[in-house]
Amino acid sequence: MQHLSIGDYSFIAIYFIGLIGISLYLKKRASASMENYLIGGRQLPWWALGVSGMASFFDMTGTMIIVSFLYMLGPRGLYIEFRGGAVLVLVVMMLWTGKWHRRSGVLTNAEWMIYRFGNTFGGRFARMAAAVAAIASAVGLIAYLIKGAGLFLSLYIPFPPLVCAIIMIGVATLYTLISGFYGMVYIDLFQSILILVAVVVVLVMTFMKISGAEQLAALAYEVTGQKDWMSSSCSWLTTMPKGYEQYRYLMAFALAYLLRNVFFGLGTGGEPRYFGARSDKECSKLTFFWTSLMMIRWPMMMAFAVLGLFMVKDLFPNQTVLAEAAALIKTHYASISKNHWEDLISGLIHSPAAYSPDLMHGLQQLLGEDWATKLQLLSFDGTINPERIVPAVILHSIPVGLRGILIVALVAACFSTFGSIVIMAVGFFWRDIYQGHIHPTATQKELILVSWLFGAGLVVVSFLFGYSVRNINDIWDWFIMALGGGLMVPTILRFYWWRFNGGGFAVGTMVGVMAAIGQRMFVPEMDPRLQLLVMASIGLAASVIGAYMTQPTDRAVLEHFYRTTRPFGLWGPFRDLLAPEVRAKMTLEHKRDVRALPFALGWQITLFLLPMQLLIKSYWSFGITLVIFLVSLGGLYWIWLRHIGEEADT
Repeated sequence: MQHLSIGDYSFIAIYFIGLIGISLYLKKRASASMENYLIGGRQLPWWALGVSGMASFFDMTGTMIIVSFLYMLGPRGLYIEFRGGAVLVLVVMMLWTGKWHRRSGVLTNAEWMIYRFGNTFGGRFARMAAAVAAIASAVGLIAYLIKGAGLFLSLYIPFPPLVCAIIMIGVATLYTLISGFYGMVYIDLFQSILILVAVVVVLVMTFMKISGAEQLAALAYEVTGQKDWMSSSCSWLTTMPKGYEQYRYLMAFALAYLLRNVFFGLGTGGEPRYFGARSDKECSKLTFFWTSLMMIRWPMMMAFAVLGLFMVKDLFPNQTVLAEAAALIKTHYASISKNHWEDLISGLIHSPAAYSPDLMHGLQQLLGEDWATKLQLLSFDGTINPERIVPAVILHSIPVGLRGILIVALVAACFSTFGSIVIMAVGFFWRDIYQGHIHPTATQKELILVSWLFGAGLVVVSFLFGYSVRNINDIWDWFIMALGGGLMVPTILRFYWWRFNGGGFAVGTMVGVMAAIGQRMFVPEMDPRLQLLVMASIGLAASVIGAYMTQPTDRAVLEHFYRTTRPFGLWGPFRDLLAPEVRAKMTLEHKRDVRALPFALGWQITLFLLPMQLLIKSYWSFGITLVIFLVSLGGLYWIWLRHIGEEADT
């Protein structure tokens, strides 16, 4: 099937060649030192780090899953993505955890454990536990990206999703390991331009296609059955299609995810962009810029959802044929599971001669002459597969010649996210496991080689995990709610409780990870909200027990940590260490940071809602949201934004 023009393929080829060329050009500079490779040598400007952060969160798989909810629910899909896609943790990183991590002067979040707990058995144990947990998290995130990449590319390339993912991730692995974090930031700047072009193209096409809000509301109801598709209100109960019934209690999920983000955010910020920032002020500035840039993602995703409505209406005037087609396939493949459904569909489309003539004839009778086109959107449950809306829209609604631009933009977004995850995981292995425990005197050349080998192995393991899950929504829920819940408590306690020690962190972290993996293996159908509650409770119990079963952290280490980081929380025994004027300034800083949190959350949520409402011409909702946005931004500016850089002196 020929879906792209020669111009499209040429554009894609030039992009891949350019990407490898840039990485090779920056290889020498990135490999000059460990600081350069892992955090950019602490020389990169805040705006470049902010753009890189945006690109790293603008991933292809996330775009596909968020569009699926916007397609099903309209603007209300944003509330489901409080679980992670709306990246609400950014506000906590912006207000205080980013600068707290930078003040340590270390290179990785695992090395930070020595800074917090000391170079004792407990500190080293915590460092190893943090590195292992971070690598386990990286496997989950890379698997999530791989799953989406395969689904996306298999619509354009005549190969199964697994093969498509291998091709794409293979290229990404090569350029990431060559150029390190230093090269990744500059490549992200280049890729952000492509993303911006894609956003403009899709927005213009969609805005011109919508004649009015009433027409769009009627179309959405006909296609999805949602009477309130145009609404931005977080209703208590909403109808959901088969396979997504767990989200029908929308407000309950939104509140659970919001609380999860706030609590989880209390321990975030230990990533290369903050360790590599040049000052506390730049930590705050880069995150404010990063969050602001994330706004452009939401109207683009809403545009894909709207174009998806028009596309599905044209392809399936009567959607009952989808259930009949799925039933027909299952009569021939009764043992097929959700995990392998996409591979079977890809085989039916690209290699029909390899399958039963009766099956192929039946599908053609049900779906018509363009059966292959329609089959791409068929889900295991006999409905539209919303996770395929993005690639299908590019295929059917974007003119030939422009498709290559959009494909490259989404591939670039995936590469940016992938690169951030791999570099972080490689850093943990290189700095905290290999150099920290296996070979402390390793040369720079040896460390680079080890990082390449480890990075390649990490990707292989992620592939195996990625193709054991049913869909990308399934893996994202587990990663955010189960694994995230298991890691959340020890990550938080290290900042806010002086008695928490390396033993408590290590025990809490390892028990949390094992509990999440056990849930995945033995109770995979557990409700995501229950996953969060159970795993967080297990992590809390293990952390507290581990802390009191092991020796407290040496007081000199705690004093150094408190003087340099200056956190708030349960640090009563150490407050008198600071001079009165420093303590007063620190207290004022803490009050500003905490008081700004609700305004920052309101600002970010409305920042994402506004352009979506404007795009779908829901002007009344836009006006109400604009008022909330201005109040939130005004409060954020008055309480916090005008004071950034006034941090307490050590």
